[in-house]
Amino acid sequence: MDTSLLWRSALVQLVAVAALSIVLAILLPHSFFDTWGWVTGPVAWLLCAALTARVLHLPRGSTLLGALLAGIPSAICVLLGVHTVGEVIAVVLFALWCARLPRRRPVPA
Repeated sequence: MDTSLLWRSALVQLVAVAALSIVLAILLPHSFFDTWGWVTGPVAWLLCAALTARVLHLPRGSTLLGALLAGIPSAICVLLGVHTVGEVIAVVLFALWCARLPRRRPVPA
């Protein structure tokens, strides 16, 4: 397990999710999330995971699979009414998954 990658993937995912959440909260009314949060939350999570894969040169498919699997306990937490706990669990599980992935070589510019 690459502990450096673990911390970097957790940080990139956390910052990406926080930034996107802030932008969406500014642009959309709260009622939107009451109706469409079950769709926008997972889509936003996967978009942030794709960004994390790109930034850290991880295989996109495997990274998205890890994000999907890490999102399952998060979804359960949402159903139990502890959304924030679910977010923390998802980031930790996602980072652990990423730390075990092989890294791609960056393509020279």
